[in-house]
Amino acid sequence: MASKRDYYEVLGVGRTASNGEIKGAYRKLALKYHPDRNPGDQEAEDNFKEAAEAYEVLRDDKKRSLYDQYGHQGLEGAGFSGFGGFDDIFSSFGDIFEEFFGFRSGRRSQSRASRGSDLRYDMTLSFLEAAFGKETEVTVEKMVICPECNGGACAPGTYPETCRQCGGSGQVARTQGFFTVRTACPQCRGNGQTIATPCEHCRGAGKVKDTKKVAVKIPGGVDNGSRLRLTGEGEPGVNGGPPGDLYVFISVSPHDFFERDGSHVICQISISFVQAALGDDIPVPTLEGERDLKIPKGIQPGEILRFRGEGIPSLRSRERGDQIIQVMVKTPTNLTKKQESLLKEFSKLESQKLSTKFKNIFKGDSARAAR
Repeated sequence: MASKRDYYEVLGVGRTASNGEIKGAYRKLALKYHPDRNPGDQEAEDNFKEAAEAYEVLRDDKKRSLYDQYGHQGLEGAGFSGFGGFDDIFSSFGDIFEEFFGFRSGRRSQSRASRGSDLRYDMTLSFLEAAFGKETEVTVEKMVICPECNGGACAPGTYPETCRQCGGSGQVARTQGFFTVRTACPQCRGNGQTIATPCEHCRGAGKVKDTKKVAVKIPGGVDNGSRLRLTGEGEPGVNGGPPGDLYVFISVSPHDFFERDGSHVICQISISFVQAALGDDIPVPTLEGERDLKIPKGIQPGEILRFRGEGIPSLRSRERGDQIIQVMVKTPTNLTKKQESLLKEFSKLESQKLSTKFKNIFKGDSARAAR
């Protein structure tokens, strides 16, 4: 198998050529080797395909960079293998040929099968629904195949007719200068057929707007911005093409108690300074109900406790994060006289304790100095 020529050599440009220079060089070669100007000339066809392949690579910044670094092997490794034939070239460069020749050029203009459009549905979940998932149904408005004509666009009992203008080829020929350019037939729009008696239900479109209920299974662990793809639930394809997909975009309502940090949930609890000093066991809400939390003696404001495995499931591993609990110590207000008296006594004892501590420090310093 003959090795491929250098793409810059094919187009006759330098390796630093601008996009405009590359486009101009390709235009000259496309005009020179166009198959309608060179009927039956195999060498011209080969040159036409070779120039199109070179232009396809060098006009694309990413492909050009890959080619400059690794050559033809780099492109093949990235999945680029050139064009299969004239149809691929005219399909890819339709806008270019329209610019070159003044109207769109192509060798086969019949409508091809194409994939249907994708649809979007926005869904809002509660915090707990996002954490644990749910199964639900959504109602989607979309185009569906007409049930009366089964997508054929013809009235029942009738059939499409061969287009009289193009004879069923889907193309009409126009002469421009020294060669002929074929364009899509304006009468049948390239289909090769016309519909004399359109279906009344869809008015000849072959599709009608309808609403459909679609089952959606939402996995636990989704978050704001998560996107679910439901394959084949989008718009129907054209000319037998596959349907598009339905994308469900998730937003999550905030929770009054919990906040989320990845697979962890964060919350705050308030305790009295007595509980902080003496410790306690208190009930704390979790995603699945209450659970007792042990407050250790002498806990300080802002310290963190946690329940292992009480967070949100990970979408990847399905392991749950933790519930992180920040402890806030509440300062009492509206004290009774007895409470004030007890606190004053407590303060007095604390002051005595602190004074004794300082005395011991100073006493130790004096003893060390005497030695």
